[in-house]
Amino acid sequence: MTAKPAAKPKQRTKSRAKAKPKMNLKVIALGGLDEIGKNMTVLEYGDDIIIIDCGLAFPEDDMLGIDLVIPDVTYLTKNIDKIKGIVLTHGHEDHIGALPYILKQINVPVFGTLLTLGLLENKLREHKMLDSTTRHTVVPGEKVKLGQMVVEFIHTNHSIADAVALAIHTPVGVVVHTGDFKVDYTPIDGDVIDLQRFAALGKEGVLLLMSDSTNAERKGFTMSEKNVGKVFEKIFEETPKNRIMVATFSSNIHRIQQVINAAYMYGRKVAIIGRSMVNAVKTASELDYLWIPPRTLIDINETRNYRDDQLVIITTGSQGETMSALSRIASGEHKQINVKPDDKIIISASAIPGNEKSISRVVNELLKKGANVVYGDIEDIHVSGHARQEELKLMLALTKPKFFMPVHGEFMHLSCHKNLAISMGMDKNDIFVMKLGEVLEVNKNEAKVTGTVPVGQIMVDGLGVGDVGNIVLRDRKHLSQDGLMVVVVSMDREMGTIVSGPDIISRGFVYVREAENLMDEARACVLDALLKCEEKNVTSWNYIKGVIKDTLKNYIWQKTKRSPMILPIIMEV
Repeated sequence: MTAKPAAKPKQRTKSRAKAKPKMNLKVIALGGLDEIGKNMTVLEYGDDIIIIDCGLAFPEDDMLGIDLVIPDVTYLTKNIDKIKGIVLTHGHEDHIGALPYILKQINVPVFGTLLTLGLLENKLREHKMLDSTTRHTVVPGEKVKLGQMVVEFIHTNHSIADAVALAIHTPVGVVVHTGDFKVDYTPIDGDVIDLQRFAALGKEGVLLLMSDSTNAERKGFTMSEKNVGKVFEKIFEETPKNRIMVATFSSNIHRIQQVINAAYMYGRKVAIIGRSMVNAVKTASELDYLWIPPRTLIDINETRNYRDDQLVIITTGSQGETMSALSRIASGEHKQINVKPDDKIIISASAIPGNEKSISRVVNELLKKGANVVYGDIEDIHVSGHARQEELKLMLALTKPKFFMPVHGEFMHLSCHKNLAISMGMDKNDIFVMKLGEVLEVNKNEAKVTGTVPVGQIMVDGLGVGDVGNIVLRDRKHLSQDGLMVVVVSMDREMGTIVSGPDIISRGFVYVREAENLMDEARACVLDALLKCEEKNVTSWNYIKGVIKDTLKNYIWQKTKRSPMILPIIMEV
C-alpha cells in the first residue's frame, strides 16, 4: 500500500519535464504604420517567420535627391534562418517595390498570384535577379504551409487585379490580414470579394484582424470601378474631334481596360507610353488580365498616321513625377508627343499625399499649352481601391476578431479605424494602434506589446542603397539652402607658412561678380587669421582648417546672416 503514493509524485515530475512552454505569436510591422507605403509585416512563431508584403515609399520633400525609400530589415537579416517565405497581397509598388533590394539580403521564396508575380518579374529582370529568386504562383482558396503556419489566400477587390487577403493559421489561432481591399459588387473582372470566406473564418474564430486603414476617415462606401467606365464613355462621346490622353497608374489594369473599352467603342486606336505602363500592359495582356481588341493597339510612332479623333494615348505620370511621360509632354520635352490645343487630357488618379504640388505643376503647364484637362475635382474619373467606413465595419462584423490591429496608413487613419471598431462594440484594450518596430505578442487569451526591434528607412539614390543617411541629407539640405564656399590655400608643411592664397570659390551662396567687395573682405579676413597662425608657428593642418572655418563662418554671418557650408582645402607644398 505504501508504494502507490510514492509512485504518483514521480509520474507528475516526469510529466512536467516533458511539457513544452507555450509560445506566443509575434506580430511586427517593419513598414506601413504611421506612413503611406513601405508596407511590410512580420509574423513570427517559434523558429518560423513569414513576411507579408515588401513595399517601397516615395521620398518626402526633404529627402533631396532620393529616388526610393525601403524598409530596414536588420531584424530579418539577423533571423534569416527562421524565414520561410514572403507572401504578397497584390502587385502595387508599395507592396512589392522593395523586393529587388530586400531579396539581395534575404533570398527566400516568394508567394503571390499570377499577375502579382508577373509584375514582380519585370523588376527582377531589370535587377538581373530572375534566375536567383524562387517564385511560387498561388490562386485564391489555396493554402501554403510555411513552417508551423499555414497561409490561406482569399480573393478580394482592389484597384489592381489578382489582389488577395491572407488568413494565417497559426498554433495560437487565425490571423486575418486584409491587404489593400474594397468591397466592389460589380468589379471589372466579375469576381466579387469572397465575403463568405471571411464570414466562415469569423464563425470559426479569428484571433487577430489586421485591416487596411487608408480610407478609414471617409464615410460610406467606395464607388465601384465600373462607375469610372461610364464617365470615360461620356467624355469620349463629348470629345468627337480631339485627341484624348489618359494618365493613370500603370498597375491599375482595370482602369486601363476601361480606357481601351471606351476607345474601341468609339473607333479609336490606343498607344501606350511610359516604360512602366508598357511593361504592365504587356504583362497583363500576356497573362489574360487585359483584353485588347484586334488592331486597337498601335506603336507610339504610328500615331502620326492617324487623325486626332482616331487616337487615345495612355500614359504614366498621374502623380506629376518629374521624369514621367506626362511631365515630359507638359514641359515640351517628349520626343514623340506634343500637346495640341484642345487635347483632352484625363488624369485618372487621386494624389498620393505629398504629390499635390507636382500634379498642380503639370496641370498648369498643360493648360498653358491649350489642353482641356480633366482631373478628380472636375469629373469622377477616379475611384479609390480602398474600403471606406461601411466596408471596414463589414469586415469587422464578418470576422469578429478577438484582437484588432489597424494597418496601412498614417496615425490619423489608424486612430480613426480604431474608433470604428470601438463603435461596433470592441473593447479599446483589445485594439492595438502600433508603431513601427513594436512587437505585439498574441496568444489565445491575451495580446500585449512586449518590446521593439530595429526599424527605420533605407534610402535608395541611384545605384546606392543605404549609403545616403541622415547626415548626408542634412548636408544636402544645408547646401540647397545656404550654398557652399571652398577656401583653397597652399602652405609649406614644415614651416607652416603661406605659399599662395587663400582663394575662395563660391557656389550657391552669392553671385561673385556682384559681390566682389564681400569676397575680397572675406579673403582678407581668412588671410589675417592664417598669418596669426603663422606667427604662432602652428603647423597642424586640422587646427588651421578649423581656424579657417570659424573665421569665415563668423564673418559671413555678421555680414549676411547666412551660414553656407565652408570647405577648407590646404595644399601641401
